[in-house]
Amino acid sequence: MTVMTHASPLTVEEFEKLAALAAREFETVRLEFINGRIGIKGMTDGNHAEIIRWLQERCMMSGTDLWLYGGGEVGLKVESYRKGRALPDAVLAPRGTFVGKENWADTADVVMTVEVTSYDADTHRRDREEKPLGYADAGIPYYLLIDRDDCSVTLYGDPVQGIGYRSAEKKPFGAKFSLPEPLGIEIDTEDLKQYVG
Repeated sequence: MTVMTHASPLTVEEFEKLAALAAREFETVRLEFINGRIGIKGMTDGNHAEIIRWLQERCMMSGTDLWLYGGGEVGLKVESYRKGRALPDAVLAPRGTFVGKENWADTADVVMTVEVTSYDADTHRRDREEKPLGYADAGIPYYLLIDRDDCSVTLYGDPVQGIGYRSAEKKPFGAKFSLPEPLGIEIDTEDLKQYVG
């Protein structure tokens, strides 16, 4: 959940130092750096956490070596030339991808990022505009947006640097949708209806 942002004259290196300091001093506050803005990613609510758990279960059913790292555990270098730093709500990547990595990992092996909208003022800009561009710039094949505002899931694909994702498939909660290979599974989103609010 991002609760505030502001434009910053910081370099990415200065931001990383600030983010490390904030993480040491304040357990519940983590910082992101998207589109030249610092964002504070605060605590999520219980329904947000349940959505990530729900998606982890479904991804495990695929029988692949992919794992959905959830809860903002993984920081990623995003945007052109890796000038941004994002904390996705979840990251789908092969098990072991982040072993020995620092706080901000490259995205070479990341298959998909996931964001679950929060009920704050900048959700639209961050989750629907800036993060899809940053993830596409980083070459991440898929971006899944679970939108609690309009009760939908949108799977973005076909990333193009500087443009964003060329495809987006949106379905309402309650519909079935497919996560493409390498997962190759169909997911029924009926359960998501109970996590709104």
